[in-house]
Amino acid sequence: MTVTAPDPQRVRETSLEELHRLRLPLPPPNFPLCWEPGDTVELRPGPEIEARAAILNVVLARAFGLPPELAMQWLLEARLVDRLTPPEWQFVSDGKGDERSFALHAEAMFALSWLLGIAMDLDPLRPSPDGLMERLPNLAQGESFLTWRRRTLAAPRDAVSAAVQLDLYYCLDWSFLEAERRRLPPPGQIDSNAVGQRRWALEWAVIFAGPYHGNPPNWEEVDLST
Repeated sequence: MTVTAPDPQRVRETSLEELHRLRLPLPPPNFPLCWEPGDTVELRPGPEIEARAAILNVVLARAFGLPPELAMQWLLEARLVDRLTPPEWQFVSDGKGDERSFALHAEAMFALSWLLGIAMDLDPLRPSPDGLMERLPNLAQGESFLTWRRRTLAAPRDAVSAAVQLDLYYCLDWSFLEAERRRLPPPGQIDSNAVGQRRWALEWAVIFAGPYHGNPPNWEEVDLST
């Protein structure tokens, strides 16, 4: 459902308060807002987020040894093959690509799980919980995509809460990178890679509309450069 986005300045103030609490560097005063007053916001449809989480689950399984034949068979039966990005296709089918970078998608999948309501929080101090994989399709036991969706009964977050979380991770991404540049100790158990992955998922899933927003990006088109 499309709704009016919350006041971006007030949301940013809350995000900066959280950075201060975590004793992280604060972005400069001209650090961009994620949206403008009067913009609208919505989440991608729940089934689309579920599909992306399921694909990342297969990608991660490949990074940890799932045979390509089983991975592709599962995706075929789930009718998700056409939703693979070109890099994902090459990695899942042929093992081509940087395995370590694909393994980092665990944190993006954590953020998607939070958006679906099957993970309780996105604590910036802690990595994805050990039990997260149990809430995703059980590939080892052959759980189908349809069976998983029936088992989880996802209840996606509201768009405003997701936008607030996005603004926080937008700021956290800058702060973690700046802290690492200054060689400051991290505030918790995760690093800038994990923060960036969570932001990636949020940037993809949260859709704004307004004078300064274009079409929603595809997964590989998400811009994390600012």
